[in-house]
Amino acid sequence: MSTQPNLLFVFADQMRGMDMGCAGNPQVRTPHLDRLAAQGTRFAHAYANCAVCTPSRGTILTGRYPHAHGAIANDVPMATGQDTIAHVLGRAGYRTGYIGKWHLDGVPRNRFTPPGPRRQGFDDFWAVWNCAHAYLHGKLFLEDGEHPLELDDYEPIGQTDLALDFLAADDDRPFCLYLSWGPPHAPYDQVPDRYKALYDADTAQGGLDLRPNVRSDPPPGFNPLRGGLDRQAIAGYYAHITAIDEQLGRLLDALDTHGLADNTIVVFTSDHGDMLWSQGMQKKEQPWEEAVNIPMLVRWPGRVPAARQCDALVSTADFVPTLLAMAAQPAPDTVQGADLSPIVLGADEQGPSSVFLTAPIIVDQGERQGVREWRGVRTATHTYAQWFDGNGWVLYDNEADPYQMNNLIDSPEHAPLRAMLEAELQKWLNRSGDACLPWQDTVRALGLVDLWNEREHVMHPKAPRLVDA
Repeated sequence: MSTQPNLLFVFADQMRGMDMGCAGNPQVRTPHLDRLAAQGTRFAHAYANCAVCTPSRGTILTGRYPHAHGAIANDVPMATGQDTIAHVLGRAGYRTGYIGKWHLDGVPRNRFTPPGPRRQGFDDFWAVWNCAHAYLHGKLFLEDGEHPLELDDYEPIGQTDLALDFLAADDDRPFCLYLSWGPPHAPYDQVPDRYKALYDADTAQGGLDLRPNVRSDPPPGFNPLRGGLDRQAIAGYYAHITAIDEQLGRLLDALDTHGLADNTIVVFTSDHGDMLWSQGMQKKEQPWEEAVNIPMLVRWPGRVPAARQCDALVSTADFVPTLLAMAAQPAPDTVQGADLSPIVLGADEQGPSSVFLTAPIIVDQGERQGVREWRGVRTATHTYAQWFDGNGWVLYDNEADPYQMNNLIDSPEHAPLRAMLEAELQKWLNRSGDACLPWQDTVRALGLVDLWNEREHVMHPKAPRLVDA
């Protein structure tokens, strides 16, 4: 058996960092996530640099911001020819596998990704559907692009079954397995009844208490929500979380059964969060905590401290350099995130002063709500975001105002603080090479006009095509 550590990286889609028992939400049942937190470290201040599926997934695999890895919006494919964590570990002798939602191979969303560069280094095992949210009728492509595997039960159960087979394989190589579940992303009702029965959306019957910032109307200047506040959707969201929590338990039990637990780094996280009517908004693509704060639990027995909460800032761009350092592998020169492995392994270090938050392209759900392209920073205590044109949007004191209900952006008293956070943001823009342009100019500057138009042809056939300037 190899002495190199294995890596089991499990991530949900659109799961908020605050919606676990171990994170202080007693309403959602997460016994196995709580178990993982008790056996490892929970990072309370983990953030998605870009709170949109495709850009965030590209960052998770490359340690680069969307402008660098090329997948700047949903359904724009990630550029090949760049080093991912799977490439690095594969060269180091690891068996690499990917199971579940991919969402990095462009359009159409049901396309088969053949063996080769578009699999981004996951060359040993592949059980993937590019993108779908049909949790009771899931499908996966294996090596046959003509006959996908149809999953009979709840999609995460079938995906976890394949992950268990991967873990049980008779192979002496260390492994790197990424397992990507679709829930708790909408549709919130596509979860088996046995999990729905655990949650009552009716507060009068002892059901859900909503976050204090949940409201049925959006902030001034934003478009009204479609359909209004839906408590049943939030109950379904929690039911999804409990359902995937059960699958996590199966994985942890399998590591124990096969004698793999002690030498396996287990990570649980998400690509981004979900507003769920907080601030009167839905979906993601926004700088509020509900959209950008993600779960991050890390376990490596004897190496990562157990039963620990770490408040250091960490972002999705930091995952690759940090995990590669823990596996004693050099990070590619192209990586833009930071190696936070000393902090993960228990060092008493402060960590980064801030996290860069970016939304280079706002389309689909964002535009419907009136959100435009923006950039921002999240420090240990504050959140600041501005529109792409430099006009201020939000400024929150997250310690005094944890639900971000008092926007200080126009407060004269806080003008020096705003100036300091603006300077911090400018450092990130310069460091990352982000020119902070309108989305059309971003697409043109990165040479992605043809890929963008291909996306629009499939996703929005009536939309006008973008032309080079």
